[in-house]
Amino acid sequence: MKKVHDKSPLLGRSMQGAETHGIKAKDISQGLGFLLLVLCIGITLLFLGSIIYFISIRGIRVISWEFITDVPRMAMTKGGIAPAIVGTIYLTLVSISFAFPLGLACAIYLTEYSPKSTAINIIRLSINNLAGVPSVVFGLFGFAVFVNAFGFGVSILSGGLTLGIMALPGIIATSQDAILAVPQSYREASLALGATHWDTIKRVVLPTALPGILTGVILNVGRVAGETAPILFTAATFYTRGFPHSIFSEVMALPYHIYALMTEGTHPDIQTQIAYGCALILLCLVLSVSAVAIVLRQRQRRMYGK
Repeated sequence: MKKVHDKSPLLGRSMQGAETHGIKAKDISQGLGFLLLVLCIGITLLFLGSIIYFISIRGIRVISWEFITDVPRMAMTKGGIAPAIVGTIYLTLVSISFAFPLGLACAIYLTEYSPKSTAINIIRLSINNLAGVPSVVFGLFGFAVFVNAFGFGVSILSGGLTLGIMALPGIIATSQDAILAVPQSYREASLALGATHWDTIKRVVLPTALPGILTGVILNVGRVAGETAPILFTAATFYTRGFPHSIFSEVMALPYHIYALMTEGTHPDIQTQIAYGCALILLCLVLSVSAVAIVLRQRQRRMYGK
């Protein structure tokens, strides 16, 4: 017993040394991980800042009030891009108006009502796969279905529905994640107070999940506004001096207008400058919509204490 007592201080010091060594190793590992995360964020911000700086420097040269509000003239080398701005806004509004309620309804069913079965798993897998389909395939689908089969023609309606179908998988996926993130205790408390399942979804689940749902809408607005291939076959026209009269009118759109300026025409230097100006306007439109959605999301979070 005496020998064990004599060795116990040495054993204690060795154990303390091992613990100290383990803590230092964890601190080093944690520091390296944190440094790697900061480096990744820095690289991402560098690329983002470079894109914004590059587009702004080259596009600001042609930006003016006339450029924003006037119609194109002289084979799109003079005048402005107002019809393209209006067309982009119309297409984005139609697509999100179609995709958001339908996508949210699908997400509610899949998370709150659907039974656990093979068929539902296949549906979820199909939605995820649909998100990876190339945009030009959506364009061909819209041309075949909306332009030809339904007889909508090359129009805002055809282009907006095509873009809406393209945005649908992303909205469904993000809405599902946001709804599933709502704690189950919220639902149980609402049901315990006598609310029905639908009242619980409408008054508890959806308001709590709204910030996450808006995040998905923000991402898909940016994608929809910047797509060229889907509207190439369904909505966009190369040149027009007027504004659309109805949802069955064909329109100019900023993404397609940029493509046309860079690939067609006889004044490449002038057209390239105008293309950068269009890109800057498109970037500002997307950032403005995103900013509004972010403000709404933060207000909703403050309201529900998230």
